[in-house]
Amino acid sequence: KQHLREVLLHYYLLKKSAAETCRLLVDVYGDHAPSEPTCRYWFQRFKRGDFDVNDKEGDGAPKKFQNEELEKLLDIDPCQTLEELSAALDVDRSTVGKRLHAL
Repeated sequence: KQHLREVLLHYYLLKKSAAETCRLLVDVYGDHAPSEPTCRYWFQRFKRGDFDVNDKEGDGAPKKFQNEELEKLLDIDPCQTLEELSAALDVDRSTVGKRLHAL
């Protein structure tokens, strides 16, 4: 994974486009090549000046939580805002909103 990111950085520094880089990587790595959206994501990071190819905290799958955790927080204080609940659960505000709507 990190090796492929280093290759992406190499092609970025060579002024290749994300799409062209993706095609080159598919030719070399086949099914193990990153997808074009992944290539675009990394090129955008490089364009912002972020050349760190290591995972950042928060990268990857979002944190999951159980409805019981949300219900406990609501039992403590039913007047909490979405922002307060999402901060307490360490998840996105929209996730909390969807769960509340489903309860």
